[in-house]
Amino acid sequence: MLKLLNLLKDGRFHSGQALGEALGVSRSAVWKQLQHLESELNLVIHKVRGRGYQLAAPLTLLESQSIAEYTQGEAWPLAIHDAIDSTNAEALRCIGEGRPAPFVVLAERQSAGRGRRGRQWISPFAENLYYSLVLRVDGGMRQLEGLSLVVGLAVMRTLQGFGLVGVGLKWPNDLLVGQQKIAGILLELVGDPADVCHVVLGIGINVNMQVNDQVDQQWTSMRREAGMTIDRNRLVAKLNQQLQHELARHRRYGFAAFQEEWEQANLWQGRAVSLVAGSNRIDGVVLGVDGQGALRLEVDGVEKSFSAGELSLRLRDDS
Repeated sequence: MLKLLNLLKDGRFHSGQALGEALGVSRSAVWKQLQHLESELNLVIHKVRGRGYQLAAPLTLLESQSIAEYTQGEAWPLAIHDAIDSTNAEALRCIGEGRPAPFVVLAERQSAGRGRRGRQWISPFAENLYYSLVLRVDGGMRQLEGLSLVVGLAVMRTLQGFGLVGVGLKWPNDLLVGQQKIAGILLELVGDPADVCHVVLGIGINVNMQVNDQVDQQWTSMRREAGMTIDRNRLVAKLNQQLQHELARHRRYGFAAFQEEWEQANLWQGRAVSLVAGSNRIDGVVLGVDGQGALRLEVDGVEKSFSAGELSLRLRDDS
């Protein structure tokens, strides 16, 4: 199927005969593969008698060579999958198999993409970025303090580099434009954080998605905000570069060096919020974060700190 998709990805018309000859199959076999592309990948393919078949829009697939051409600085090893359950799940399997870190796992589509608190991450084929970076951490909990917030800053600066205006952060792991979600982060830890462990930095970015009825919250995408199609290969290279820079700074100085920057990018700074954990709810006003990345709230006139986990932060109606 993907050989056929590579022939069609230019968005031009291709006759059934030409496609069959290129693939070494019959025209009826081409027709069956086209039906699979439409049903399995939810792609729109125009079929015009006398002209052939055409994707509704040109498609750019993730390619190692293209990413390498955009890369400046260290090139992390990466694996690109056409379809997978989730990049984080594959990264965890690679850790279990002893693959040396750092490395990046990418996918064109996820069948079981995950967000925080077990939520599904909708993952249409070849539209967005599904990305997991694996790092080895040798001792010292300080290297993990505020790590997801540092990753958020790196993602934000990457998006700003593509011309996005108004993108900001929501504690602990979301990036928003206004009230619309554009990216999310999911960190997973394996091993002993007091000794040797691995951390998987899962990042999902809405890139070229324009319509999707499955997403159950307000969302936007880079394409919607920038008004143009984004080259996902270039995006991967720029994200890698930004992460390398911010992670090196975090290893050297800890999260305290990022505290003020994060608060400046915090879209809910000073807002009235509710912090929800199961059936418990705490109302307060966002003061910012502390030197370990915990959320600082003013609750009944008293400052309190809350660490991430199974916590959900929501704006109050009176904010």
